[in-house]
Amino acid sequence: MPDADMDLALPAVFFGAVGTAGQRCTSTRRLYLHRSIADEFLTKLQKLYSSVRVGDPLAAGTLLGPLHTSKALSTYGAAIDHLRSTGADILMGGERYLDSPLDKGNFVQPTVAIPKSVNTADKIWRTETFAPVLNVGIFDELEQAIEWNNNVPQGLSSSLWTRDIRNVGKWIGPAGSDAGIVNVNVGTSGAEIGAAFGGNKSTGWGRESGGDAWKQYVRWSACTINFSDAAPLAQGVDFSLDA
Repeated sequence: MPDADMDLALPAVFFGAVGTAGQRCTSTRRLYLHRSIADEFLTKLQKLYSSVRVGDPLAAGTLLGPLHTSKALSTYGAAIDHLRSTGADILMGGERYLDSPLDKGNFVQPTVAIPKSVNTADKIWRTETFAPVLNVGIFDELEQAIEWNNNVPQGLSSSLWTRDIRNVGKWIGPAGSDAGIVNVNVGTSGAEIGAAFGGNKSTGWGRESGGDAWKQYVRWSACTINFSDAAPLAQGVDFSLDA
């Protein structure tokens, strides 16, 4: 949103989209920017992308490692081909690394693309690529961004960046994000250890960890204990003689 703290949002979006080569279930796939701050945000984001350290993921300081299989490499290539064929503006990336020794592995350039439109029926918006491809949409009203967020099959992790409590209420309320994880000023990638982790829709239902984890280890009992000298009856029925 226009009032978001960019110093917080930029590194969170950057890490969420590029970290683990975009292969986390909570990786940031879609970025919706308010029109008034889109150009500034994307300019700063591209500077961060230019600083990516690529290589051995076990080495300290490496953010971007390889894709895990050659099939994943093909999936990345197919997504880039689709973006180009539909006239998307590819701001960063869109190629394999061709410098030795990276050309001997499944290393791909982290990509930022602005498709021609946000058509959530298009596979580029509704398919999980599991690669470092970030698709950007520009919106004018929060309700529009929420509709785009919800109008895809996936529903695991989502995040809103704002300092306006009215936006927060809308985002986390019944008319807000329908994902299982609904964050505010926290990136999509990863999870709060004290919160239950899980998604909705085609992501799969159910939760693990957090406050819900103990439920699978217990047998439920509903207990009512009366310490009074009277027998309380439902609906306040009274059978006393002087009633």
